[in-house]
Amino acid sequence: MHAAQNPESKLKFVTLDKESNMTTLWQREEFLRICSKEELAEKAQDIEVTLPVKKSQESRYNLDPESFFVNHFWGRRPDGVAINVALQIGYILEFKLSTDRDEGFLEVKDAEAIEQHKSIISALEAAAPEWKFEQMNFVVGNCGSVVESDFYTKLKKLDVQEGKNDKLFVDHVTQVCKAHNRVIVSFLQQVQGGTSPTTKGSIENIGHV
Repeated sequence: MHAAQNPESKLKFVTLDKESNMTTLWQREEFLRICSKEELAEKAQDIEVTLPVKKSQESRYNLDPESFFVNHFWGRRPDGVAINVALQIGYILEFKLSTDRDEGFLEVKDAEAIEQHKSIISALEAAAPEWKFEQMNFVVGNCGSVVESDFYTKLKKLDVQEGKNDKLFVDHVTQVCKAHNRVIVSFLQQVQGGTSPTTKGSIENIGHV
């Protein structure tokens, strides 16, 4: 997406090489221009304490209840972040794989992703009210299904050149199908005792998307 952006775009993809947690992001100058780490920590604390503590996190909470919620916030790790400092716009990007057996798989997974990062969006909105923040989720079915209109709308918001949308769409689905095939092959190798099965995966259907 970064390589396909309009040349004049001021939107910057920050996490190109790997995911970064909130602590790492707020070590960067462009994020400190949004708000200070102290301001964000204060707002994050107010929001995080309203969220239930998961069973898997109870031991950490019991060790230090006072710092648990703020530390939990700074450890949050969105899949990607893009910001436009000039226009004061920030996008939290999340990529989700879902079963696509049910017609409403996009809405279900989209709601799950929003719940996952709602504390980030809420804390940012509270700490930097002059900015606009939006979570942008890219949901794909595990058989390669993608809601095309949803995908193209989000590419437009990310300043992707219109002439490159189709290639990005095909590349996106192709990568998902390759990953899906790897999972299938791994599963078959385990159940067949380490043999190397030949599978005809969803990758063969790319030309028919």
